[in-house]
Amino acid sequence: MATVHPALTAFADLRSRSRRWTPNVWDIVIFAFVIGGLALIAVGGRQTLKPLSAPNIFISLDPWVLPNYALRTILRMFAAMVLSLICTFVFGSLAAKSRRAEMIIIPFVDVMQSVPVLAFLSFTVTGFMALFPGQVLGVEMASIFAVFTSQAWNMVFSFYHSCRTIPRELKDLSDSMRLGAWRRFWALEAPYAAPGLIWNAMMSMSGAWFFVVASEAISVGQTTVSLPGVGSYVALAVQQHDLHAIGWAVLTMLVVILAYDQILFRPLVAWSEKFRVDAQASDHRPATSWLLDLVQRAQLARRIGRPIGNLMSSLASVRVGRPMSLPQPVRAAWSNPASEIVWYVVLAAGALWGLWSAVVYIGGTVGWPEVFNAAFLGGVTLLRVVVLVAVASVIWVPVGVWIGLRPKWAAAAQPVAQFLAAFPSNLLFPLVVAGIVRYRLTPDIWLSPLMILGTQWYILFNVIAGASLFPADLLEAADSLQVKGWAWWRKVILPGIFPAYVTGAITAVGGSWNASILAEVASWGTTKVEAHGLGSYIAAATSNGDLHRVLLGTAVMALYVVAFNRLFWEPIFAWGSKRLRAE
Repeated sequence: MATVHPALTAFADLRSRSRRWTPNVWDIVIFAFVIGGLALIAVGGRQTLKPLSAPNIFISLDPWVLPNYALRTILRMFAAMVLSLICTFVFGSLAAKSRRAEMIIIPFVDVMQSVPVLAFLSFTVTGFMALFPGQVLGVEMASIFAVFTSQAWNMVFSFYHSCRTIPRELKDLSDSMRLGAWRRFWALEAPYAAPGLIWNAMMSMSGAWFFVVASEAISVGQTTVSLPGVGSYVALAVQQHDLHAIGWAVLTMLVVILAYDQILFRPLVAWSEKFRVDAQASDHRPATSWLLDLVQRAQLARRIGRPIGNLMSSLASVRVGRPMSLPQPVRAAWSNPASEIVWYVVLAAGALWGLWSAVVYIGGTVGWPEVFNAAFLGGVTLLRVVVLVAVASVIWVPVGVWIGLRPKWAAAAQPVAQFLAAFPSNLLFPLVVAGIVRYRLTPDIWLSPLMILGTQWYILFNVIAGASLFPADLLEAADSLQVKGWAWWRKVILPGIFPAYVTGAITAVGGSWNASILAEVASWGTTKVEAHGLGSYIAAATSNGDLHRVLLGTAVMALYVVAFNRLFWEPIFAWGSKRLRAE
C-alpha cells in the first residue's frame, strides 16, 4: 500500500486552508457594498462639519444635486432610527415590565405622538445650535431630533404591546431556566417582538418622509437655515410652483425607498422568520432576500464576521439579574401595597398640579371662552379622526390579512406600501385645493382625507405583521374544520391579529391628530382653503405667532388623545391581550 509523503499532506492541508480564506465572487460584492457604504457615510458626515455661514449652504433645484441631497436625508433618517431603536428598547421594556413605569411612559408616549413635530423644533433648535456654535452640525442634530420624534413612538408601542402578549408558556420556560433580566430580554422579548418591530420600523422610515420637509428648513428668529436634502428640495419646489422639480423629487424618493428596502428591510424581514413561535407548516414559504442569500454564500465575509457575531452573542448571554441590588427592607417596602397607594397619590398630585398650572396660565391669558372654543374644535377633529380610522380599518385590515398570509405577495407589496406611506401628502395640495375651489366643495369634508393619507399605513403595516406571524397550525386546523366566510374572520383571523391591529390603530390615531395641523389648512399659491378643527386652530395661532393659543391647542389635543386612549384603546387591548393570546 502506497504511503503519502508528509510534505504532500502538509501542502494539501495548507492549500485547503488557503481556499477557506480566499474570497469568492460573492465576497467581492459584499466588500464592495461595505466599502461603498462607509464611503457614503464619510462623505455625508464631512459635509455636516461645514461652517453655518458657508457660501455653499444653499438649495438648488438642479436635478443633478438630488443624489447628494438624498444621501444627506437618508443619513439623518437612519441616525434618528438608531435613536428610536434605543428609546424603544429602554422605554418599551420598562413600560411592559413595571406597572408604575407604565403609568408614566404610556401616557407620555400618547402625548408625544400627538404633539406637532414642528413644536419640537421651536424649543430644541436653539439648544442644539448652542452646543455647536457656528457649525451646520447643530442644525443637523435639531433636524435629526425632529425626525426622531416622528419615528420613535409607534416603535415603542409595538415593542410594548409585543412584550405584553408573549405567550405564558414562553414566560414560564424562561423562568424555569432562571434567565436574568438581560438574557431574558435578548433570548425572549427582543426576538418575539422583532417581526412586528421591523414592520413598524419600516413605517417609521416611511412616515418620517412626511416631516422631512419641515425638519430640513430650520427657523431661528428671523433667519431660516435650509439643510441640503430631499425635504428642503421639495419645499423650495412647492414654493416656486416647479412641478418638474417635484417630479424629480418623487422619483428620487422612489429610488431611495427601493434601495433601503432591498438592502435593509427585506433582509431583516427574511431574517426575522426564524423568530416565529409556531411550528412551521409544510406549505409555509418564508420570506426571502437576495442580499441575505448573497451574504450566506460569501465564505470569507462570513469568517471575518463570525468573531463579531460571537462577541455579540457573548454580550447577550451575560448573566445579569435584577437591574439593581436593593437591600431586603427596601425591596419589601417597594413591593408593599401601601407603596402602590403612595405612588398613585404622587402621580395624582403631579397631574393636579400640572392641570392647575395650565388652568391658571390659560385662564389668565386667553380666557375661558377661548378654552371652550378650542375644546369644541378638538371635538370636531376627534370626530374626523374616529371616522377616518374606522374607514381605513375597513379597507386595510382585509388587504393586510390577505398580504400577510402570502409571503410572496408580502415581498412584492413591501416596497410599494413603503413608497405610498412615504409620499408627502402636501404634494397633493394643488389638486385638492383646485378641486375644492372649482367644484365649490365643503372644506370640512374634502380636506379630511388628507389627515389619514399618511397615517392609514400604520394599520396596514401592523396587520401585515400580525397576519404573517399567525400560527400556521391554527390556519390548518380551521381549514380542516372547514371554518370559512365570516365565521373564519370572526373566530380565527381577527382574534389572532387583534393586538397588532390595536398597535396600528393607536399610532394611526396619534398620527392623524398630528397631521391635522397640515391637513385642515391647505394652500397653493395665493389660494387657501381651511376646515374647522383644532389643527387649523393651531396652524393659525402658529402663523400669527400667538404662543398662548398654540400652547392651548396643543394641550387640548394632548388631553383628547390621552383620554381617548385611556378610555377606549387601553381597555380593548387589555381584554384582547388576556382573551386572545396565541397559547
